[in-house]
Amino acid sequence: MPSARILILTNSPLCRNPRVVKEATTLGSAGYDVTVLGISNHFPSIAIDRDLVARSPFRHLSVDMLGRKSPPPHRLAVWLRRLQHRAARELCHRLDWQLASALGPAGPLLRAALRHPADLIIAHNEIPHWCVSRLIAAGRRVAADIEDWHSEDLLPHERSGRPLRLLRAGERYLLHHAAYTTTTSHALADALHARYGGRRPEVITNSFPLGPFLAHPSPPLPPSFFWFSQTTGPGRGLELFLAAWSGTTQPSRLVLLGETRLGYRQRLLESLPESFRARVTFLPLVPPDQLPALIARHDIGLALEKDFIVNRDLTITNKILQYLNAGLAVVASNTQGQREVLTRGPEAGLLVSLHETTALTTQLDALLADPARLARRRLAARQLAEQLFCWEKEAPRLLALVETTLLPSPGSPLPVPSS
Repeated sequence: MPSARILILTNSPLCRNPRVVKEATTLGSAGYDVTVLGISNHFPSIAIDRDLVARSPFRHLSVDMLGRKSPPPHRLAVWLRRLQHRAARELCHRLDWQLASALGPAGPLLRAALRHPADLIIAHNEIPHWCVSRLIAAGRRVAADIEDWHSEDLLPHERSGRPLRLLRAGERYLLHHAAYTTTTSHALADALHARYGGRRPEVITNSFPLGPFLAHPSPPLPPSFFWFSQTTGPGRGLELFLAAWSGTTQPSRLVLLGETRLGYRQRLLESLPESFRARVTFLPLVPPDQLPALIARHDIGLALEKDFIVNRDLTITNKILQYLNAGLAVVASNTQGQREVLTRGPEAGLLVSLHETTALTTQLDALLADPARLARRRLAARQLAEQLFCWEKEAPRLLALVETTLLPSPGSPLPVPSS
């Protein structure tokens, strides 16, 4: 039903949510009438999103949480939304009140979704997941993507002020009542189904469209490790990697890309011996369309997920699949999700324990000391992307799910679950 109207809901700017962009682009290119409704909460992303949408087959709307250059009445509404969010987080932290507004502008996003006509709504991220039960109760056909297990994510101190029981109730509702659910790995699909029952989510990985493979010959510079994230900060495995890397004897470089938290750059550098500090380069975020070529300039991609965070243990993140696409050998922490990838192509990289510093140092030195083996690992990484982990393999699965879901079927509104 290519003329059907599809509304995709998300928490964040487009440039910070590549999974939504891939989905919207695939569906729009297939002839569906696609609108993405998100939340504008990051000023530097506005111009990047505008450029992205200008060359994409979908529209973009947003709930404003910034209020810059707006008429006074609108600025007041934005200020009240932000005040409500802060108050809800405080009430959740101090009194354990389970309020959706502790997550962000849940009410405004729901109202905007209800006003928008659509034959199918696809909900991404935690605020849209909360909206799902209300949308189904209003008679809407809704599917959901569970890219992250939100109730089992983040470091312990970051979970304060989050309505975890509300998130869990929403996750359970998705598996029992959404038209379909998708997630990023078989490990996460199995865990969600074991916890909540319902229908097991379909797996659509976080892979990307294949780009050119720039298999450069042995460069004059030492091999470079590359790591990226929206935020460069604690809790992302960098400290553990640096402890091992600083003991290596083979020459190498390290490039870190992301918005660096205040004071964190200095803390990282101070943890290194003086001779290693000049080998570290910090790069700012780049627009999504520039990232693949930037990754491809390097040799070894770092996927340093923490296994004690349940979501990070189970999911397959963008990082490892971006590295395979670009033809980088991978050094990956031994999480269930990353093990799921590298067991399909062991030659593409190393599964390591970040906490075994001496052993990791030895593994890194061995990788750096053998340029021919490193080149073979890079080629194997690219081949694994071409054979299994690319968007060209995933897009047909997404289109089949949507096409089947849009077939006429009887249905009635379902009751809203309690938290």
